[in-house]
Amino acid sequence: MLNRIYQSRPSMSRAEGQVADWVLENPRQAAQSTIAEVARRCATSEPTVIRFCRRAGLSGFRELTIRLAESLSRADSYVHRDVSADDSAADAMDKVVESSIQSLVELRTELAMMPVSEALDILNLARQIVFAGLGASGHVANDACHKFFRLGTPCSSVTDTPGILQFAAIAEPGDVLFVISHTGGWPELQQAAARTQENGAAVIAITAPGSDLANRASLVFPCEPPEDTSVYTPMVSRLVQLALLDAIHVALALSRGEAAIDKLRRSKEALRDN
Repeated sequence: MLNRIYQSRPSMSRAEGQVADWVLENPRQAAQSTIAEVARRCATSEPTVIRFCRRAGLSGFRELTIRLAESLSRADSYVHRDVSADDSAADAMDKVVESSIQSLVELRTELAMMPVSEALDILNLARQIVFAGLGASGHVANDACHKFFRLGTPCSSVTDTPGILQFAAIAEPGDVLFVISHTGGWPELQQAAARTQENGAAVIAITAPGSDLANRASLVFPCEPPEDTSVYTPMVSRLVQLALLDAIHVALALSRGEAAIDKLRRSKEALRDN
């Protein structure tokens, strides 16, 4: 939760930023405070505190206190540990694995608040689904396409800027552009999302809440595991994106009932027969 607030901070107004800074500095106190107390400590108004919550991708102040309490109750001995030159190979490997486990645990706690039902409504009516991603997210897009097409809806993946922009230009009502981006900062993805919606198609994004991409999407799955993508190839974010897409795929299959099960069975049999 604190990482979400930190990443959303640049998009906030001055007054909202005051609230963000105080919460980041005093998370335990914020989790136990009333909205009036937070407003007083930040020298601002209660409506500003509510706007801060929504800017951070939350429904309101109550959800903020719940999410802060959940974050503070988790073991954090390894959440922000970086591998250093003094680590043994075994310790370094342990830190990488523990970081991945912690990110998946955090994803599990957030699933109940994600727009799964709304996404299933859109995907079940889709004429086609196009998964889009750049860089490491492009590999995730390819993996999603490899799974989702077996449910019977035409799927494709585009992992280059020209392809993404061209699809957005020809998108039609009934099409779904499913964008995957850890930071949501690629201008090309933002442009594609806006153009896709102008054409009457839907945009679902797995990205950081409060990012420019999130603000341009029809539906957002907030996903922001902590990692510095400017230092190394993303690892944890890719694992979380893959797990989230697997969960959506299973939920979509279950929502389609026997028809989806039959398609999955036949696709498996097709490989066994050859």
